Amino acid sequence: MKVKIGIPRGLFFFQYYPLWKVFLEELGLEVIVSDKTNKKIMNEGVERCVDGACLPVKVFHGHVENLIDRVDCLFIPRFTSVTRKEYVCPKFGGLPDMIRNSFTGLPEIIDTEVNLRESKKNAIKSAIEIGEYFTRDKEKIRKAYEKALGVYRQFRMGLKADSAPDEIWENCDDCIAKCKMKCEIQRNESGTAIRTGMENNAETWPGIKSNRGITSNTGMQPGRNVPRILLIGHCYNLYDRYVNMNIIGKLKKLGTEIITIDMINGQVICEKSALLHKRMFWFFGTKAMGTVFHVLDRDDISGIIYVMSFGCGIDSFVCDLAERIIRRNKDIPFIVLTIDEHSGEAGLNTRLEAFVDMIKWRNVNEGNFSAYGESVYLH
Repeated sequence: MKVKIGIPRGLFFFQYYPLWKVFLEELGLEVIVSDKTNKKIMNEGVERCVDGACLPVKVFHGHVENLIDRVDCLFIPRFTSVTRKEYVCPKFGGLPDMIRNSFTGLPEIIDTEVNLRESKKNAIKSAIEIGEYFTRDKEKIRKAYEKALGVYRQFRMGLKADSAPDEIWENCDDCIAKCKMKCEIQRNESGTAIRTGMENNAETWPGIKSNRGITSNTGMQPGRNVPRILLIGHCYNLYDRYVNMNIIGKLKKLGTEIITIDMINGQVICEKSALLHKRMFWFFGTKAMGTVFHVLDRDDISGIIYVMSFGCGIDSFVCDLAERIIRRNKDIPFIVLTIDEHSGEAGLNTRLEAFVDMIKWRNVNEGNFSAYGESVYLH
């Protein structure tokens, strides 16, 4: 009988799940994912977790609760850094300990540290350490990891090219299966295994970024008055529909085109982040600020929405810095939406409708409608 390993559907699930799933399945494990976030999961997470934690961490606790009686072990890596010279939120490093402190009767937790601050080569070391929980065959582990990287690369390329990244994550298992099939076809055609070239990618463990991205310079499609809105935020805030009350779906119903931070060329983000006077301490900060500087060079973005979670220290700093730079250098409407455990949608709906209406009015009456709340009247 296969060992059942549980992956909570929260936090970096929305970044690395395709990699984890393929890697663990290639090692012979059965991957069990917690249910999609719902009211029960959120409430259980809020009850289990300490009050001072941000909403995504509380939700993660709820997903652990959802898995406890269904699996033989839990997969909760201890993330310290996912790229050189930068860190992720410290709560990621302490997450396995928070879970152990919040629950009793837990199955074994696979909590291998992932720390690429000094070298991206540490990624394969972490993969081998994870694999050795289940097999001593290092060659098998390496092959499993290489195959997982190939599938992950295909998944990320599809995420960039698609106009509905939230739909991809809603149906991620089907998308992963298609990516696996595509990798197998390419492998058979070439006669050799696909080399994903981890050493050649800008982002590691192993957030492989293709050179594809959003390259169009037309904010409005020809013959259509369709505002293009950029969403900035952590992946788990943008793609968990219950947590963010389906922000992407609501914006599309309001007649907008959506771009997320993950759909922009990764190499461009890296280059633009160098415009900061000082290197960001946080990985997400670099990604967000690189996106902001990229937007300054484009004229096709009608508005920017920063989605942040209440209680997130990184968001509180990065959001303020992003807003200052945008307002100082570009005439683009900018709002911040803060999500928490309150599930009432009326306030969110009103803000989104007002924001989109303002953008549409502004496109018609360019120069007469302020993006920053100044008292300007239309005649």
